[in-house]
Amino acid sequence: VQLQASGGGLVQAGGSLRLSCAASGRPRRMYAVGWFRQGLGKEREFVAHINLGGGTIYADSVKDRFTISRDNTENTVYLQMNNLKPEDTAIYSCAAYLVVNEDPTKTYAYGNWGQGTQVTVSS
Repeated sequence: VQLQASGGGLVQAGGSLRLSCAASGRPRRMYAVGWFRQGLGKEREFVAHINLGGGTIYADSVKDRFTISRDNTENTVYLQMNNLKPEDTAIYSCAAYLVVNEDPTKTYAYGNWGQGTQVTVSS
């Protein structure tokens, strides 16, 4: 099962986008999910995490601007991004949190990465 991100696009600074992360195939279980992003020439960085109960963690750079949520009936996780800034420009990817009890802000705690979606914020 791979997690597929969608909903990216081009937006002006101060604008909003909502990304979706949906599981392909027929997942047998639910997962906690993380969003990560990778800007051009930069390392992949943590954005947000949501557990099965709806508990959330955010990177300081997006706190109070981004909101992660999930719809378990649709097996989909969302990332609402408000007040976007040019430095938010990146490819955004989602992944399943597979290594329980590992730091959920670390990429090695995740698997089932799918293709990301490009977010471009113009100034």
